[in-house]
Amino acid sequence: MTLALSQRVVLTQDLPKEGLRAGDVGVIVEHYAARADVPEGYELEVLAANGQTVAVVSVPTSAVREATEREVLSVRDMARA
Repeated sequence: MTLALSQRVVLTQDLPKEGLRAGDVGVIVEHYAARADVPEGYELEVLAANGQTVAVVSVPTSAVREATEREVLSVRDMARA
């Protein structure tokens, strides 16, 4: 299933180089179709609590899942690489 642009998603794995953790929330800003040796994926924008962009990352579809109406957002200090 392809997720929609501007949809909120949840990371399912840590991205230590970017200081991101599984459970962090991002917004889809681009979708990439699968190609010969590159899997389908997304480009995400991850925002700080104040709305400032803290990371823009490209991830495979396996690294994200849909956010649900039963989940509540929270905050944490962002880890540094």
